Amino acid sequence: MSAHSSSQSSLSSASSQALEHDVALPNGADRNSPIGIFDSGIGGLSVAMDVHHYLPNEQILYFADTAHVPYGARSDEEIRRFTAQAIDWLYQQGCKTAIVACNTASAFSLDYLRQYYGEQFPIIGLVPAVKPAVIQSQTKVVAVLATPATFRGKLIHDVVQHFALPAGVKVMSTTCLDLVPLIEQGKALDAECLIALQQCLQPVVDAGADHLVLGCTHYPFLKPAIERLYGDRLVLVDSGQAVARQCGRILQKHQLTREMPLDHFEIPCVLTGNNAQQMQAVVTHLLQNKVTIRLSDLSNF
Repeated sequence: MSAHSSSQSSLSSASSQALEHDVALPNGADRNSPIGIFDSGIGGLSVAMDVHHYLPNEQILYFADTAHVPYGARSDEEIRRFTAQAIDWLYQQGCKTAIVACNTASAFSLDYLRQYYGEQFPIIGLVPAVKPAVIQSQTKVVAVLATPATFRGKLIHDVVQHFALPAGVKVMSTTCLDLVPLIEQGKALDAECLIALQQCLQPVVDAGADHLVLGCTHYPFLKPAIERLYGDRLVLVDSGQAVARQCGRILQKHQLTREMPLDHFEIPCVLTGNNAQQMQAVVTHLLQNKVTIRLSDLSNF
């Protein structure tokens, strides 16, 4: 594969164009290579934790595009371009598979990325967990909290069409662009965040929703805040565990499952926004020291 700079330039110029080099397994990638995980910010660490719990022998390399977070209000083409650059970076680092741990990025980039990389570099994406919410709902009303871009994408509409409508379940959408920045600032339990959550969730609660699908990987970090507001009135559902299981199936299919336990586990987390030092306290707060996260700026990695 060509050098990282030329590949990234090709992806940047037009994400829909075929790339100029043949795709093969990343150099040096084998069963001991890391799983690459990408999100626009630190929210995808919720998925990284689910992957670690389900696949404890696996190494993880995390890429956070904090220079451009949040993606939710960006144009479709910007989302595709930033996502393509991030996945290309993980590919160049020798990851054996990549998880697009961002619902917004998945909504606009999965088809292209899978067509480009093919079977030899599997791309795993996220779809809001509407299906389990539909199956479990007693009131036949389910709410989805996601970004405007996720709701513009095809993935969530397909899930609603194939599962919710035949089951006679009403799916209500709600969105709030303030939530991701508040989480990135470590304010998930602050009064400002609680007020924003109540403003976007109260209408769906009043309409009878009994399940809330967390359609952004940042939003699992809001569970304590939502539970403080609504207690057990809303069952919270996210995609993290399903993605972890799918990752396990993909690795097994391609004979890439790491079998030996790790002597030491930590997640290298590379940030594009030159803000690793500022984000360390936020990450420590969000993860409650459940795992060691080693933050680095992209320029210093």
